[in-house]
Amino acid sequence: MKPIARYAVIAFLSMLIGCIDPIAPRFNLTADVLVVDGTITDRAEPQRIRLNRSAADRFTGRFGDTPLTGARVTVRVNDDETITAREVSPGTYQLPDGFRGRVGNRYQLQLELADGMRYASSTETMPAVSPILTTTDVYNPRSLTGQLSPLTAANDLFIDTQDPAGTPNYYRWDWVLWEKQDFCQTCGNDQVYYERDDAGNLVEKCMPNRIVPLPFPRPQNIDYECRTQCWEILYSSQLSLFSDALSDGKRITNRRVAQIPFYQYYPALVEIRQSALTAEAYRYFRRLDEQSQQTGGLTDTPPAAPVGNIRNLSNDREEVVGYFTASGVSAVRYWLTRRNVTNELPASPADPDRPKLFTYLNGRTPYKEPVSGIRGRPPLALCVPGPTRTPIKPEGWQE
Repeated sequence: MKPIARYAVIAFLSMLIGCIDPIAPRFNLTADVLVVDGTITDRAEPQRIRLNRSAADRFTGRFGDTPLTGARVTVRVNDDETITAREVSPGTYQLPDGFRGRVGNRYQLQLELADGMRYASSTETMPAVSPILTTTDVYNPRSLTGQLSPLTAANDLFIDTQDPAGTPNYYRWDWVLWEKQDFCQTCGNDQVYYERDDAGNLVEKCMPNRIVPLPFPRPQNIDYECRTQCWEILYSSQLSLFSDALSDGKRITNRRVAQIPFYQYYPALVEIRQSALTAEAYRYFRRLDEQSQQTGGLTDTPPAAPVGNIRNLSNDREEVVGYFTASGVSAVRYWLTRRNVTNELPASPADPDRPKLFTYLNGRTPYKEPVSGIRGRPPLALCVPGPTRTPIKPEGWQE
């Protein structure tokens, strides 16, 4: 599930759990909600819709999500053309290659789940977006203070853009980050990584350990370095929104749109995405952002559920989380050198315990397979491509 969709689910389930009397324990703290995440853009990029079913465990209150497979997903364009999406991975549906939205066109999402339930979104008209004019970054050792993160240091990114005059404009900013990754596989449960099985077949996976002598007590996890170059792909999980209601037609200057955690001293590549929202989409995301920041004290009134613009065609009472929208997008890729880290360093560059991507993502330092003298051990692991990792150098990488 994408971060913003998960963000919405957390808020929704928190609302439901917040309605329970804290004095009298109850164990039916369950919620079963359909989560839809999809945006049509005008960029030449995969256009995807993600469907999940999220439910809170009735005993712990924690939620998990299950991809919804076998659905029929279509997008209606201008009320006269229907585009069908194909399922490319569990719960992820992609419109045909080459399809991209156009400013001014109208789009409606239509769903039929495997159980026959049918849903539809409101019709969204794609607004135009102004281009990002400039991008700069500043190292901030306290940028992430107060957030749910083991890190406080970050590079804050700022942009300028020119707001068009004479019409309401609504903005949303997201980012995608590529970081160099040194470790490509973790094996647990007394398993180790094998390139090939006993018959010589290529397997590239964790398998029960039969040959590697390990210390006692056994390590819970063994981590394997990458065989080739590998990049971790990270996504923003915060909402950054803006309305030009008080600044129509003015230049938007020095607007902070990203806080990139200081994971490591390596340079990194950031894509800043500036999206134009409809007024309805802006109000939805603003409401979601506001209620996520509420303290949720015992006497607080529970906020309204972050229900979006998707409805069950046969049951208006079903609450569906998420919002389908269409956005013009301006994107720039920015090379983050991290050379401006000059004071209040998180650690010295020469310090072996300096920030490392693996450590912050996993909450522990890596444990490498001990050198045993066995030929081919320890092996190097494959960088498996996917939504959060790639062996292909991203466009704009400068090394």
